[in-house]
Amino acid sequence: MNRLNIFLLIIVMGCALSVVNATNQQRQIFIQLQRALSQERQLQQDYSQLQYQQSALSKTSRIEQIATASLKMQSVTTGRTQYLTLDSGAVKAEDAPIPTSAPTSAPATTHRGGAR
Repeated sequence: MNRLNIFLLIIVMGCALSVVNATNQQRQIFIQLQRALSQERQLQQDYSQLQYQQSALSKTSRIEQIATASLKMQSVTTGRTQYLTLDSGAVKAEDAPIPTSAPTSAPATTHRGGAR
């Protein structure tokens, strides 16, 4: 009986150490989970902040303000628009582009100045 008691005591001690080890591992994994969740919340806040900043920086009024202030651009006005026309005799038949659709009689236009 003495040997059986010693054998059972060793098995009980082994099981107890196994329970302690499993509990410790469970605590470590729980701590890692909490850190990961905290990091996820922080990344979600950062992402929301970045989306807000992007929407603020891409507003049309801000872009127009920067174009006016930094690049010295000006809005297009009818008084500053120049229209270029070609004399009918200035273009040879071989230099003229081949129309792919119905010909239009509108003159070629160019816009000088800044952004619209």
